[in-house]
Amino acid sequence: MRGFTKSRLCSRGAQVPQSSTLMAKIAAFLTRRRSPIHIYIRLNAWLWKRLPSRLLNSKPLRAYGAFLHKLVCRHANRTQFTGTFFLRNRPQLELMRRLTRRMPDGSTLNISVLGCSIGAEVYSILSTLRAARPDLNVRLRALDNSAEVLKIAEAAVYTSEASDLVGESIFERMTHAEFSHMFEGDKRAARVRPSIREGISWHLADASEPGLIHSVGPQDFVVASNFLCHMRPAEAKDCLRNIARMVKPHGYLFVTGVDLDVRAGVARELGWQPVLDLIEDIHDGDPSVRRDWPCAWWGLEPLDKHRADWQMRYATVFRPSEGG
Repeated sequence: MRGFTKSRLCSRGAQVPQSSTLMAKIAAFLTRRRSPIHIYIRLNAWLWKRLPSRLLNSKPLRAYGAFLHKLVCRHANRTQFTGTFFLRNRPQLELMRRLTRRMPDGSTLNISVLGCSIGAEVYSILSTLRAARPDLNVRLRALDNSAEVLKIAEAAVYTSEASDLVGESIFERMTHAEFSHMFEGDKRAARVRPSIREGISWHLADASEPGLIHSVGPQDFVVASNFLCHMRPAEAKDCLRNIARMVKPHGYLFVTGVDLDVRAGVARELGWQPVLDLIEDIHDGDPSVRRDWPCAWWGLEPLDKHRADWQMRYATVFRPSEGG
């Protein structure tokens, strides 16, 4: 994501028209997030967390939640986050495991993980697939546009400082057995086991770069998790179209953490085929984003099978068409 800096619009001592002064005050008021719309959103967030679940699951409240979430997204100052967990969405990892069952013994599996952050998703994928199919030659390309997080990911050592960077305990969703399978040491300084680290290349790159397909090459699995939602919709659509070009014919695109209208719109536009296996489990597989709806732009709405387009809207895994 691009950053913007504030510049001075007039030199010191210059006369400023009264209308410009008024607009500057309004702009400052809005940037402090004290405008009526932001007060309204914060009040709703406070109330929403205190409502009983049976009321939240009612049809009227779901409809109001959809309205509120659109309002939140429209006024959000979206920015990228590095927050993550190991084994963040178990049903998605299970689907990856199932898809590899169809591959012949000794096959090569090319995977790209975009927005890999500090590496939790990369190592979660490799731990899962190598436990299920140790015969496969898995070659994983991990990409992020932050050199800082790539350095942590490649070092594969996770200390309390790593958790501080992402703002939460990155191990909290792991059992003791899972932690021992993936790491050497303890949670004060956990190092990913060498057998899991094999076959990874790390790349400083932006997922929106048009030349990405040429630098990375066609992939069997392309994984884009939890960064598209932090972009404005038009930017996210362009980025998602670019990402889809990386998928081989008969390959799979995994897309979570994205505005549902963006994903479904691009999927229909490019003729993607949704993968329906485990669709409901994957949708609910990351409790943090489900819990944050509707009061955060990254929040994920409840799955609604009454929608005519529910399969395309809630699918997170697709087979892009050869022309897509």
